[in-house]
Amino acid sequence: MTVLTISHSTTYTYRQPVSFGEHRIFVRPRESYDQHLLESRLVIDPEPAELRWLQDVFGNSVAIATFRHRATHLRFDSFIRMEHKPTLTEDIEIEPYARLFPFSYSPEDMPDLLRSIERQHHDPGRILDKWARQFLRKDSETQTLDMLGDMTRFIKRNFTYLPRAEKGTQTPVETIQKRQGTCRDFAVLMMEAARALGLAARFVSGYLYNPHGRLGLVGGGSTHAWVRIFLPGSGWIEFDPTNAIVGNAGLIRVAVARDPYQAVPISGTWNGFPGSDLGMEVSVEVALEPDRQAVSSPKITANGKR
Repeated sequence: MTVLTISHSTTYTYRQPVSFGEHRIFVRPRESYDQHLLESRLVIDPEPAELRWLQDVFGNSVAIATFRHRATHLRFDSFIRMEHKPTLTEDIEIEPYARLFPFSYSPEDMPDLLRSIERQHHDPGRILDKWARQFLRKDSETQTLDMLGDMTRFIKRNFTYLPRAEKGTQTPVETIQKRQGTCRDFAVLMMEAARALGLAARFVSGYLYNPHGRLGLVGGGSTHAWVRIFLPGSGWIEFDPTNAIVGNAGLIRVAVARDPYQAVPISGTWNGFPGSDLGMEVSVEVALEPDRQAVSSPKITANGKR
């Protein structure tokens, strides 16, 4: 069991005082058998008139903040201390009937998985379908986990990671054609590719850390994104195509959703004179205990609106 701390700071600045509408904040990791919170703090400046917590339709913890006063900045500081139990590829157990692809989900699971199988992006040219089916074996039987692992590693090996501060994602077809994108774009591509093959998949927003000094990890400068796919026998399994990770080693779930727009880390509105927005600055630092050697990420400055 790994014990770690996560410090996450997001600051919005404005040329002159503005007023703020309701903000939704996803910074509290999900409690589960592999994630256990020991401490959690959220400080907001200026102090909100009201701060309340709720669970959304996916079971994510969401903070809802409303404000009374105008200000030239809005800052969110989150501190988390938690235990994390990594799941490696070799720990993944799949029911015998699902080890070879294709397979059908059980009648008991299917009603609850249908919306996660339903595709969100149009593909009239069947470009995504053709791309996804390249991972099926032609000379032998297709092992389900091997197929998904191959897809994860293919994206890491053949697509270029390019950070982008602006909100939103590319369509899967755009990512295939450009062969580049952010972690959000790669997660959406793999999620939709899995759905094209009839598998249940969800988008994940959270944090990335480096548990064993692994070289080449990218996408952790702010929050990170990857995908979960439902495999009978082990349930929802993490696949991070940005870093070719299968299993949850180095991945801390905060929000799980059917579509990326349902898991934006911080969203809200402000009102003021046009041109008042001076941008956003985000920093995330993860420290492992007991040596607390920091696995830190550089600050990201963005001029895009949230």
